[in-house]
Amino acid sequence: MKIVSTKDNLQILHEDNHIIVVNKRVGDIVQGDKTGDKPLSEIVKEYIKEKYHKPGEVFLGVVHRLDRPTTGIIVFARTSKALTRLNELFSNRETQKTYWAVVKNKPPKTEDNLVHFLKRNEKNNTSKAHLKEVSESKKASLDYKIISALNNYFALEINLHTGRHHQIRAQLSAIGCPIKGDLKYGFDRSNPDGGIHLHARKLVFIHPVTKETLEIIAPTPNEVIWNAL
Repeated sequence: MKIVSTKDNLQILHEDNHIIVVNKRVGDIVQGDKTGDKPLSEIVKEYIKEKYHKPGEVFLGVVHRLDRPTTGIIVFARTSKALTRLNELFSNRETQKTYWAVVKNKPPKTEDNLVHFLKRNEKNNTSKAHLKEVSESKKASLDYKIISALNNYFALEINLHTGRHHQIRAQLSAIGCPIKGDLKYGFDRSNPDGGIHLHARKLVFIHPVTKETLEIIAPTPNEVIWNAL
């Protein structure tokens, strides 16, 4: 059964006066979009308002996003000062992002660096991975390694070097390893909850105010294949 995030069941991974870090569920949208569904940013605002009895509008800055069908770590800023500094950290890639993915088919190598040139198609909201540069493409790079073999699937740990649209989904699909449940990128059937087996597992960054190094790890969803990991 699919659980939807509300102010009462948020999975908070870290919280202080400056930032709040949440474990996003399948189907949560980080920021409002054309669907009109309530975004995670609004749910977190409701949580803060209620917990701290805040009158008036609650400030919350969106720093980065995850695709709707994915799960894992999302950082929000609770002050404008934290937002400015976090935006710099993320845009300068001064963060270490580690993802877990479950794919069908064994990758060609146990571990590898993948470099592609991704071209985005706005019409169908996908990105296509090319081996050589094409017009309007952007270079995309990641490292992967196999961390587990599960029945018919393989679990990969992925470290991103660039942050392109649908990067992990497109690059893994390009080597014949679509992510479980990802119909858009070549998997043959959807997951029951409509999600895909891609999880933002770990994030290491410097706290925007205290300057301490934070390492945040998000538990995987409570689901058969994730649990097998």
